[in-house]
Amino acid sequence: MRTGRTVPGDLYSLDMTRTPAAIGMCFPRTYPAALVTDVARRLEAGGADELWLIEDCFYTAGPSLAAAALTATERLTCGIGIVPAVARTAAMTAMEFATLDALGPGRFLPGIGHGVQEWMGQMGVRPKSPLTALEEVTTAVTRLLAGEKVTMRGDYVVLDEVQLDAPPVEPPPILLGVRGPKSLALAGRVGGGVVLAEPASPSYVRMAIEQAGAPDGFVVAVFSAMCVRSDRKTAYEWTAPWLAGLIEQKNPSLPALPFYDDLVKLHVEKGEAGLVSMPQDWWQEIGPIGTLDDAAAHIEALEVAGVQHIGLFPDPEVEHGLPQLDYVLKLANR
Repeated sequence: MRTGRTVPGDLYSLDMTRTPAAIGMCFPRTYPAALVTDVARRLEAGGADELWLIEDCFYTAGPSLAAAALTATERLTCGIGIVPAVARTAAMTAMEFATLDALGPGRFLPGIGHGVQEWMGQMGVRPKSPLTALEEVTTAVTRLLAGEKVTMRGDYVVLDEVQLDAPPVEPPPILLGVRGPKSLALAGRVGGGVVLAEPASPSYVRMAIEQAGAPDGFVVAVFSAMCVRSDRKTAYEWTAPWLAGLIEQKNPSLPALPFYDDLVKLHVEKGEAGLVSMPQDWWQEIGPIGTLDDAAAHIEALEVAGVQHIGLFPDPEVEHGLPQLDYVLKLANR
């Protein structure tokens, strides 16, 4: 088991101690569903801690993948990042979560988020107030998992004396997959933690925890876009188009970077080639990108920032991403 230690020379935190995080891999939405049991077994056998299942419209369903992974393993924790709040009723979401917890008691971490609003519109469930919808659903699901008989008359959740027949003995924390300051504040009020999408830099993690109000027992999980190669330049060349896209899309996580203005300027002036040549410590802050040692340093910086769960996100193409599982195992056993 990994143990906490002091990180010498860390530039990102005054608190120089870190608590080791649970390390696992994300199962990208583009991977065939039938691969999930093999991936789960390989992670467990190799000593990794977790598998995170991605639910995006209109790909594979998170609860189904989690059920397969939980029943194929005995120790591995499985998380869902995330189910959209309004895609299912609150009662059905609670039923899904309670069932998954029963399949792997203490090994399931559920995530709920706003969902991409364009996708919600395609399904005819786009709420006028995504924030209100998320608060009502999170509150209802939390109460139902606690075994309560719930009656609610909200804008988006209506329940009439609903009670789960078999709630979890120890309900898992509900992690909210959110980004904006209002949503992070909501997570601090009604959620058990957050799951932060990639790129979740240590700088962004600290900002997110602060915006959530840093409540006691708050669970922080992150997804980290991973690209490990034998040499840094190859990893940077592979990842630069992804980073360029984030900059062009004005990804909300990026402004937390201490070098954000310089990063944008570099991209404007030199494009992807400029990103490839940017300093190693910039890449190391953005993700586990570069050599295996670089990836380990990024993970340690996340741990110092207060992260407890890290899902390493491989390339979305199976032929390129699945070989990264070997590096996940090396990082989990570092």
